[in-house]
Amino acid sequence: MRQHDTEVPDANATYVFAVCRDPDPSSCAGLPGVTHEAPVRLLALDSFTAIVQTVRARDFTDEAWQGRLSDQRELERYARAHHDVVSAVAAACPTVPLPMATVYHADERAQEALAKESDRFRVALKRIAHHAEWGVKVYAPPAATAATAATAAPDDAGRRAGRPVVPTDRGRPAAGAGLAYLERKRGAQRLRERSQEDALRTAETVDEQVGRLATASRRLRPHPQPSTDRRVQILNATYLVADRRSEELALLTRTLRERTGAQIELSGPWVPYSFVGEV
Repeated sequence: MRQHDTEVPDANATYVFAVCRDPDPSSCAGLPGVTHEAPVRLLALDSFTAIVQTVRARDFTDEAWQGRLSDQRELERYARAHHDVVSAVAAACPTVPLPMATVYHADERAQEALAKESDRFRVALKRIAHHAEWGVKVYAPPAATAATAATAAPDDAGRRAGRPVVPTDRGRPAAGAGLAYLERKRGAQRLRERSQEDALRTAETVDEQVGRLATASRRLRPHPQPSTDRRVQILNATYLVADRRSEELALLTRTLRERTGAQIELSGPWVPYSFVGEV
């Protein structure tokens, strides 16, 4: 959720990227941030340090930001700039990223507001220290085309199989052919049900095995696939994994691919956005 308390459109404001402990000042040196008009800098808090940048308040009024949300290119530029700063700092020390466009009227307002979140920052920084976020997506192969063929019209199925179709006196397939067609449909339904059950078991197996290795995990909604991609996503999850176990994670996913036959995509390491809670 965007926090915004700017009051004077012509004044400056303080954009906050993240909160961390004992950052290396060189980690954000030279980064453009969300504007080229001021450098990214450190802002001391009571127990932590905020990574901030001075911006023009009028660029972050509700009206200005709503307009930016409708401009996909501009929105992507801000999101990339925000992420670049967070990633650079997180590479040097544990870092809690703040939502994009967290803006306050002045440094003092930012310090006051962030001080109220000290307990949450303390807990989050302790949890994510020496950890990274890893994404795991699991895909089941597309359903067998035999299931589709099995539900074809009985006369078509018979011709493809090289069998003659015995017509009735009204030009319709004989009763035996109709019964065979219904049985094939039932068989195809059973095949689909077994495939779905197998996919769900595979998803649970992967999630359970990776979850044992991780410090924390989150199940996410499966992503819709492009129309050209016939794979079915059966697991979309993210895991908080200790840095020392990253090689173990890579080995585990390779083993699970071989064991289950599923396509497993491992991505990361990422800044642990999913495990720092909300401001």
